[in-house]
Amino acid sequence: MRKLVLFMHVSLDGYASDSNGGLDWIPYNEELEKYAEEVVAEVGSPVYGRTTYRMMESHWPAMLDNPNASTHDMEHAKWVQDVKKIVISSTMDKVEWNNTTLIKDNIAEEIKALKEQPGKNLVIFGSPGAAKTLLELGLIDEFLLTICPVILGSGKTVFHGAGEKIRLKLLSSRTFNSGIIAARYELVK
Repeated sequence: MRKLVLFMHVSLDGYASDSNGGLDWIPYNEELEKYAEEVVAEVGSPVYGRTTYRMMESHWPAMLDNPNASTHDMEHAKWVQDVKKIVISSTMDKVEWNNTTLIKDNIAEEIKALKEQPGKNLVIFGSPGAAKTLLELGLIDEFLLTICPVILGSGKTVFHGAGEKIRLKLLSSRTFNSGIIAARYELVK
């Protein structure tokens, strides 16, 4: 059975974006890029919310025709173009990007059915709104967080107001030269 894994960059105080939706506080460098490649290697299907999906859809296909794209960007663009993508959104009516499925209703049932299929894990990339919904539905099995050395004070979060206490067990952690801590937790059931 596949797992549903949340992969998210968060500030030390738990925000996934600043109050303007910005991500420029993430110290993205070659070290974090290589780590992201490791994460992508375990993905069977990326899962996005509406906002993240639209951002990815507008960025990565254009990279395929960009002669100045780095090798990393070109490889990722090819992967994301071909991989089966899942979008969680109650407000979208259709998705047009290659190999994308929209889950609009019956989210719990649809995700549970996808988890039953063989293959690599389903991984939520950022998408704090969709992640919060999936968390509230009890569908997230693991949390793969890159904790950035910054306190934002406000912004968008998955965890505040999530309801009941959620217990996690640390599976692994590592520290990057930038001060980022990558931690993998599993849900204690």
